[in-house]
This record gives sequence, C-alpha cells and structure tokens, in this order.
Amino acid sequence: MSIILSKTNEISEKPMAKAYFEYLDENMVNPDILHIESDLGLAILKLDALTIQGKYPTQFIDVGIQEANAVGVACGMSAKGFIPFVHSFGTFITRRVFDQVFISGAYAGANIKLIGSDPGIMAAFNGGTHMPFEDVALMRSIPEMTIVEPSDAVIAKALFKAAADTYGMFYIRFMRKEAATLYEDGSVFTVGKGNVIKDGGDVTIIACGAMVEESLQAVELLKQEGIEARLVDMFTIKPLDDELVIKCARETGAVVTAENHNIIGGLGSAVAETLSESCPVPLGRIGARDCFGQVGDVGYLKEVYGMAATDIAAKAKEVIAKK
Repeated sequence: MSIILSKTNEISEKPMAKAYFEYLDENMVNPDILHIESDLGLAILKLDALTIQGKYPTQFIDVGIQEANAVGVACGMSAKGFIPFVHSFGTFITRRVFDQVFISGAYAGANIKLIGSDPGIMAAFNGGTHMPFEDVALMRSIPEMTIVEPSDAVIAKALFKAAADTYGMFYIRFMRKEAATLYEDGSVFTVGKGNVIKDGGDVTIIACGAMVEESLQAVELLKQEGIEARLVDMFTIKPLDDELVIKCARETGAVVTAENHNIIGGLGSAVAETLSESCPVPLGRIGARDCFGQVGDVGYLKEVYGMAATDIAAKAKEVIAKK
C-alpha cells in the first residue's frame, strides 16, 4: 500500500466532500447511479453540487427537507435497479430515519448507500443536536449493514466506488471538510480489511476516520518516549477485520481504539467484542464517553472529549502498563 504520512501536519487543499462529487462526475455516465438528498447539496460544496446537478439533472434528486422520504425514494429506486446514494448530516441519515433504513432498506434487501456527513465533533458549531456520537451504534445493529469511514479524500473516493460496485446496504460516515492526505492516489483498499500504516511492537492503536490523523501524531509522541506503536486504519467498522485485530493483539499485547464516536456501540465496542472472545489483552478506548455533543470548534472539542493526540498517547501508556 502506498502511503503518505503527514510529517508536517499540512492540510489537504481538497475537502473530503470534493472526493464525493468527483466520484459522481466520473461515474454518473452510468445512468443507474443516483444522488438523493434533503436540500443539503449546496451546503456541502455549492459549486460542485451545481455542476453535477447541471450535468446529470435526472440523476440528482432533491426531495427537500424530509430525510425519511429521501430514504423511501432511494429504496423504491433500488427496487427498480438503480444505485442510490442518499446524503444528509450523520444525525439525520441514521437516527431520524432509522425505521425506514431498517425496514424499507435492509429488511427489504435494498441496495442503497447512506452518506452521513460531519459525524461526531466534525459537526462543530452546529452543536449537540447535529453531533452524532451514536450513528455507528445504530447502523451496527442492522443486519447485513456495511459501515465504512474514510480517513482522507483518496480512500473516500475509493470507498464510494466500492460501495456502488457491491450490492447491499452501506453507511459511509465521513467529514465534509479538509483532511490531511494519508494515501497516494491510486491506492487500493478492500472493504472488510484494515490497513496497517505504522508498524510497532509495543501497542496497537486502531483508529478510524478523523482519528487516524490524530493517532499518527500520537504515534510520534510515543516514539519520542521510546515506545513503538502500531497504527491500523480500520476504515471498515462493520464487518470488522477480526483477523487483523487478533493478530495485532497477539503481537503487541495491548490495544487502544480511537474513534470520533461514543465508546459505546462503535469501533471500540466492536474491537472489545472480538478481543473478549478470541484474544483478551489490555484495551483502552478513546472517544466520547456516554455524553451529548456541544457547540465548539474541532480543536476545542477534541480536548473536551479526550480525543487529542496527547489523550491517545496517554491511553497507550496506560494499557502497556497493564500487560
């Protein structure tokens, strides 16, 4: 795997949302691919959304501010052979429409791709009502739901394609804003398999989404203290790469999970379930701890919820001490 590790903490000039519209622009030549939304396209990336809407007017469907209807429309279009991507904020595409996703979508065997943007603290100034710490937990409870969370624009674009090419229900959880570039263009990713992007033998950090970049910084902090941490980008949360989790646990003897989500029901819970059944080792979980969101910039919220690089490094030393 070709990887660019951010040593200067530079931020990519391309927002992750742009990767989505680039995917649509390159693939809507297939008339079966649809974009369905609830009046948020222009809020994501206005010029890109307008471009796609102008080029593919019959495949860009805005149902207005009615998310349950958007999912219902998508499920109906799926039944006719279309491949609908349905976008809204993470709170609205999971919590608000859970019954439609469960019954009209998963239970009916539909082929729709749910996109939940700005999850967790990435909702920032939209505040607690728009800050989903529970969306992964909800989607994990739905049978046969695949959940992916890209860590940069390169993998985001690859995962959009993988979702379209794979029949079934997907929840794609991603931040709209700019993100550090971790992967080279053209890198190949397999849904259901995690990616080791830093090796080490003292502890394993398993992260997803925005927490991968933060964990990279934690790895460097630990290295300054002589601790070699392994870092896994677990971009598929469900189905979890159990084989890789167990391998890392056996080889490093301690694990930390880092997620922009409640530690209840998300990546940390998934890893804990695997370890408890197959390879018990000391485990620490970084994430929101059974609480609600609030208004604030992302840097402030990382500190408030204990999601900063320093928190990850401290948790790693804690679990190492328990080995």
